[in-house]
Amino acid sequence: MSPELGFNTTVSDRLKQSLNISGDGGDNTNKPDFRELNLGIGSGSGSPISPLRAGPTISSSSSSSGSVSGRTGNGLQVGSGSGAKKTDSGGTNNTHSGELSVDSSPTPTFSGKTKPGHTRVDSGHAQIFTGGSSATSPPVNVLPAGNICPSGRVLKTGMMANRSSKPDVLSLGTGNYGHGSIMRGGSGSGSGSGSGQTKSETHVMGISSSRRLSMDPEDLKRLGNEEYKKGHFLEALSYYDKAISLSPVNAAYHCNRAAALMCLKRFNEAVKECDEAIKLDSGYVRAHQRLGSLLISLGQLESARRHLHFQGQQPDLKEAQKLQVVEKHLSKCTDSRRVRDWAGVLRESEAAISSGADSCPQLYACKAEALLKLRQLDDADLVISSMPKFEAPSSISCSQVKFFGMLSEQYLLFVHAQIDMSLGRFENAVTSIEKSAHIDPRNVEVAVSLQNIRSFCRSRARGNDLFKSERFTEACSAYGEGLRLDPSNPILYCNRAACWFKLMQFERSLDDCNQALLIHPNYTKALLRRAATYSKLERWAESVRDYEVLRRDLPDNNDIAESLFHAQVALKKSRGEEVYNMKFGGEVELINNLEQFKAAVASTGASVVLFKTTSDLQCKQISPFLDTLCTRYPSINFLKVDIEESPAVANVENVRIVPTIKIYKKGNRMKEMVCPCREVLESSVRHYSL
Repeated sequence: MSPELGFNTTVSDRLKQSLNISGDGGDNTNKPDFRELNLGIGSGSGSPISPLRAGPTISSSSSSSGSVSGRTGNGLQVGSGSGAKKTDSGGTNNTHSGELSVDSSPTPTFSGKTKPGHTRVDSGHAQIFTGGSSATSPPVNVLPAGNICPSGRVLKTGMMANRSSKPDVLSLGTGNYGHGSIMRGGSGSGSGSGSGQTKSETHVMGISSSRRLSMDPEDLKRLGNEEYKKGHFLEALSYYDKAISLSPVNAAYHCNRAAALMCLKRFNEAVKECDEAIKLDSGYVRAHQRLGSLLISLGQLESARRHLHFQGQQPDLKEAQKLQVVEKHLSKCTDSRRVRDWAGVLRESEAAISSGADSCPQLYACKAEALLKLRQLDDADLVISSMPKFEAPSSISCSQVKFFGMLSEQYLLFVHAQIDMSLGRFENAVTSIEKSAHIDPRNVEVAVSLQNIRSFCRSRARGNDLFKSERFTEACSAYGEGLRLDPSNPILYCNRAACWFKLMQFERSLDDCNQALLIHPNYTKALLRRAATYSKLERWAESVRDYEVLRRDLPDNNDIAESLFHAQVALKKSRGEEVYNMKFGGEVELINNLEQFKAAVASTGASVVLFKTTSDLQCKQISPFLDTLCTRYPSINFLKVDIEESPAVANVENVRIVPTIKIYKKGNRMKEMVCPCREVLESSVRHYSL
């Protein structure tokens, strides 16, 4: 008898009578429950012990949340979950059979045919008791067999005597245990997935589930939603992928995956996921709304409107406003293009992109076309080469959307062809325009462009053949014919300038070079041809200016360096300066004595002198760079003085720190730099090279 509870013999007799257990324990029908049961003190029927309070169970009815239908390998039956509500990462609740809420503390239920009140399923390793609708629950006034402890709880007998203190867990492995089997302490010969894991991944008796990988797709979706809210989109995507692999017909998983892909700017995949969700559930409002938002970003405005206003649903106010603003700018862009107001086209296309259609390839192509017409060719090429790519699923009729009277893909090819023509990529241009014409042969603008590009290429090829045959006058005529077809092509202007140069008509050559550079300011060949033409016209300052630009762009080109040197010498002569003993190129001169030094720095032109020592690290680093500068600036004399081998020169020039750079002009010191960086040194050399 327990002194704490004060139970007496009368109470024990009533317990035995209510439980129908014989005094000698011969009836083994009522096995002790493995779960610990709370016994309270009540007043019913004069008994000091209250009726049994049922522990938590998972119901097998259709209203249970977070469960899937079916029976596990060990007899564990789980509810169908058909009446659950769906939630996605956006937090919107919709009635949807495939998207389920997750129960944070599931408890297994059991089925079987034994004595009413307590049932069991023998798996060979553990006993699983069931409750809920799949078995008759024990009467509330019936208590399990067992001794009453001082703590007021039932001491379990039988198998409980040998049980480990480790918690019961659901097995996820194969072998003797199926998915959902209870494992003792999380270990056993058949547990896990073959990796030898011993810790539980899902606790069953009210214990919260682990953050480790779960085999429940709803748990995976919930974990993905948590990562999404934190901004960890790649991690969220990984969870959604695993959920889809387990339940590929759940529309909510595909819709959530689309949300993560949108944040990662993977729009092609996002559209396909929304499309898949709608295929699985055509009435899934969230998927329609998400696809509508995506299509605004892609510039597919009519399709976006259909999905945003799906079956009369009220669209998101922010998305509806975005749609209106993008439509307004696109309409203005169309009007500007119709009247060839390319500045207006550029302005409105940029506004449409910044207002929400930031992933629309056609708007970027429109911007590139405007830049081309405004003679900003390099910028146009940069825009068209870096614009987003998009390939819609076959179920979405984006390919039938028209931009400026052309189908979407047709317009992209049309702009590509124009830019390729201007940059001299003629074969690419012909290929692009032919593909564009093949998409819709009835489009007049594309058909005219196709004819012009083909005629242009024939004129250019004929001009090139005539130039090679030194028939320069006829070549000029052929290039002129091509320019009538495409008056903004810098290639043919430059080619015709070469013909005029050969014909000694330098003014006409200069005009064509200027025209080519007006269209394409960074056209290296046109700039080189203009510099040579300036030299023929003895306009030395302009020639030196162009050669200097070329020298900066092509610092290792020896031909440009020599042309620059001769132009600089001619410029000095034209100004009346002395140019004796000036020569092109050469190597850095090593100075051994004071007389050699004085003679070198007194020569015409600038002299750059490096004072150094053999052992100094900074001198070792800057000395090779002086050799490079000698090649880049051939009009300057470069000298090196080792102050340890020529102390007299160092004393006269008062050099105490190395490396020291001094620049002289006609024997006079113009500048002194101590330990200069390469950028500062080259800037000073460039200044004195003019």
